[in-house]
Amino acid sequence: MHPTSIKRVNPTELKIVWNDGKETTYTLENLRDHCPCAGCSGERILLHEYVPPEPDKRTPGRYELNAVQPVGSYALQLTWGDGHNTGIYTYELLRNFPG
Repeated sequence: MHPTSIKRVNPTELKIVWNDGKETTYTLENLRDHCPCAGCSGERILLHEYVPPEPDKRTPGRYELNAVQPVGSYALQLTWGDGHNTGIYTYELLRNFPG
């Protein structure tokens, strides 16, 4: 499964058309609030667990999408207006995205 089209449909939404014809629209707020990177979502390595602090949702640029870059043939990297760009959104994650 992979996107055939990725477009911003308005200032607050991103639309992906998949190669099976399914169309999915995501709010930028939901994408940013569910960033899959370890700094935002936490991680577990062996017996250690990192739980990130609650983010400041008032940070300027937090919900502004500046760029979308493919990562290989399996994911997208989103760059946000606050400079955050470490989240790798796999196509599988996006197809099953919350919200």
